Amino acid sequence: MSTTAELSATTLLRFATAGSVDDGKSTLVGRLLHDSKSVLTDQLEAVERASLSRGQEGPDLALLTDGLRAEREQGITIDVAYRYFATPKRRFILADTPGHVQYTRNMVTGASTAELTVILVDARNGVVEQTRRHAAIAALLRVPHVVLAVNKMDLVDYQESVFAAIAEEFTAYALELGVPEITAIPISALAGDNVVDPSANMDWYGGPTFLEHLETVPVTHDLSHCHARLPVQYVIRPQTAEHPDYRGYAGQIAAGSFHVGEAVTVLPSGRATKISGIDLLGEPVDIAWTTQSVTILLEDDIDISRGDLIVPSKDAPPTTQDIEATVCHVADQPLTVGHRVLLKHGTRTVKAIVKDIPSRLTLDDLSLHPHPGQLVANDIGRVKIRTAEPLPVDSYADSRRTGSFILIDPSDGTTLTAGMVGESFASPEPVKDEAEDDGWDF
Repeated sequence: MSTTAELSATTLLRFATAGSVDDGKSTLVGRLLHDSKSVLTDQLEAVERASLSRGQEGPDLALLTDGLRAEREQGITIDVAYRYFATPKRRFILADTPGHVQYTRNMVTGASTAELTVILVDARNGVVEQTRRHAAIAALLRVPHVVLAVNKMDLVDYQESVFAAIAEEFTAYALELGVPEITAIPISALAGDNVVDPSANMDWYGGPTFLEHLETVPVTHDLSHCHARLPVQYVIRPQTAEHPDYRGYAGQIAAGSFHVGEAVTVLPSGRATKISGIDLLGEPVDIAWTTQSVTILLEDDIDISRGDLIVPSKDAPPTTQDIEATVCHVADQPLTVGHRVLLKHGTRTVKAIVKDIPSRLTLDDLSLHPHPGQLVANDIGRVKIRTAEPLPVDSYADSRRTGSFILIDPSDGTTLTAGMVGESFASPEPVKDEAEDDGWDF
């Protein structure tokens, strides 16, 4: 086992699994955890008992991740299951996402923070519609690395020609989407071929095993050199005898770094000031960076509240009430032109209206269906949104944290749509804006 000191020196990889129904995602994850010695003895014993009670001779490794009773009864994955494990070379946070079309929203959640997405394909079925949908979502979310895991190779007699045909078809499709890096690996999750240990049944394959690739793929998620952004979550004013005039602005740094004395601007008001102090875990520091939760003190008294964004004055994003974005609609109810919604961006939530839906993406050939009028569950399309208040938004290509948003149903709080600001892998033709409705009040 690795010591705490050794693990602290290793890098962290966040990755998500995706694929169609019964492609073997949960079995792959279970095999990965089992063969990499990342399963505790009592966990394995519980899986063995559950497998025996179901009449299975050996342990069903899929049960290591399918924890919900409904998942075990139906033999499917419903919710996103997060698993944390480590090898001597790297630490991992894994999101095992469902394969059913109706749970595509869960895949969006799991892949939104991933640096690598694993898309499984059943070697017998090849690339199917859900494979294309998951590839499109990975491209939209700008996941840097995609692994095509061609599973169940044991059921096609480990034929190289089957693997090569699937890899060629998927790679051509993913490259057209703009996926920057694709690695294809033939595996059998059930038998353990090329998951952790090299397969003796596929001597024609000379690439890395699945785990070897996970351990060696470059991780470039260092956001400390990106545009510095601090969404304000809470204003701290103790008003005690010890701190009578203390006024701090607390939040988690979304990207970049801040230092004492730096000139900053508060958005959307546009007021400028300088940082007079930074508190981290109750202690003053001179500099703070991405993912740290800090309290920033400013030289001037400015009206700041939850939802405001503190940014370097030399690197401030524009504020706008008109947002164009690529979205994945995740709700059962359609998103229509004229739909009144709440838009949550960072820590700010504002009223908004869907001004136009210029196009919907057709996954088969990546063509754009113009002006569909609405998006239904799992549709990917372009939208134009008008917000009631100005928002400081980055392009999603520049910042996955401050270039993303969600649309919420104001009546019941249901999440409707996940959005990525700016251009996507498939930009629609420019659409002439229609005259604004008289009923709009912002």
